Amino acid sequence: MNRRFALKATVAAGLLAGLTACAPADQGSDIVDIAAANGNFTTLVAAVQAAGLEDTLRSPGPFTVFAPTDAAFAALPAGTVDSLLLPENKDTLVSILTYHVVPGSVTSDQLLDQKLSVATVQGQNVNIDATGGKYGATVRVNDANVTSADILATNGVIHVIDKVLLPK
Repeated sequence: MNRRFALKATVAAGLLAGLTACAPADQGSDIVDIAAANGNFTTLVAAVQAAGLEDTLRSPGPFTVFAPTDAAFAALPAGTVDSLLLPENKDTLVSILTYHVVPGSVTSDQLLDQKLSVATVQGQNVNIDATGGKYGATVRVNDANVTSADILATNGVIHVIDKVLLPK
């Protein structure tokens, strides 16, 4: 029992540290404003704008966004991002981006110690594993790691991930 409490306390402290490091001082920002102000999501923000999803992600929601960093987009094969941003590929871009969004506001404490399959706005499910890993607490969405959780916005929550999720 004490071991489980210690694990949960460690996870909570790590998530709080991530929130403190990534959340802007302005507590009244929506998902798009937070991503734009952060500096690690320039590709994501550009993609959201190119897909015509900016107004949606500024709406009341709430939404849970698994936000890939610029480094995650850079890890895609060369030319992929440039190709996705072309007007003729808007439908594909919308599909990929909405695969990163879950309806509702889901924080990490609601996921702890669970394995779930959750429907995305795109229509397909993502697999969330928050049961911890061999070397400590981890949360994974499909094959991406959550590197920072619970960045709270006025219209939902952002969880930073290290890979771009691609629908099947």
